[in-house]
Amino acid sequence: MDFATRYGPWAVIAGASEGTGREYVRQIAAQEVNCVLVARREGPLLELAEEIRAEFAVECLVVPLDLARPDAADQLIAAIGDHEVGLYIANAGADPNGSEFLDAPVEAWVGLATRNVLTTLRCCHHFGAAMKARGQGGMLLVGSGACYGGSPHLGTYAGSKAFEMCFAEGLWGELQSHGVDVLYFAMATTDTPELRRLLAHLGAPEPAVVADPAEVARVGLERLPHGPIHNWGLADDDPGWAGSSAAQRRARVQMLAQATAAMFKPKEPAA
Repeated sequence: MDFATRYGPWAVIAGASEGTGREYVRQIAAQEVNCVLVARREGPLLELAEEIRAEFAVECLVVPLDLARPDAADQLIAAIGDHEVGLYIANAGADPNGSEFLDAPVEAWVGLATRNVLTTLRCCHHFGAAMKARGQGGMLLVGSGACYGGSPHLGTYAGSKAFEMCFAEGLWGELQSHGVDVLYFAMATTDTPELRRLLAHLGAPEPAVVADPAEVARVGLERLPHGPIHNWGLADDDPGWAGSSAAQRRARVQMLAQATAAMFKPKEPAA
């Protein structure tokens, strides 16, 4: 099954205006899949939509939306309407605060958690249900290596990414037999405008090694059928910087699925 058949006719890309999100849009459009572009700033989305319509001859829907709003998922779902979504990419999720937990107002952390956890959860429930019913589709949760443990300045961010990782593993275990691919993509430091803004805000130097956004997007889409985890820059069986390999985490999900199968076995209907 080719990409457009498997993940079309529409893909939703959250955080589409720049960085890896923009690269996901371009690479998905190149596969002849129509795109729903979602981000806070309408201007960059309109420019990108015009660009990909002209270059790839696909349809494009622009949804300017702050995904940290409590009603963001409902607004997005309403904007998409009857468009058939075969691919959902949760790419919006960076931490722009650059501070310790108590040095920023709590609303900043609530917004981050809402965007990374609740909005993602609601969107996966809505789009995933339709994909399961059709017997095909994909959900790519773009994350971070911060998911593997907390640290100063990253407590809320790391916690939200740890949720996304465990959530994606559970979804993968439930949906793989229904033809729906799920992947949590643990990225390393990537050269995005958001990173550069944060470094400028902190007065910090540029890291010695940063990943290229176009290559990151390419690998994310390439690994989507091979969930539930991919760790950037590592082979499937290499624990490397993550401490546990993607293959080990996959085996753990499969082991737990077998161990709990009897507990969650559907009840027989009453005679």
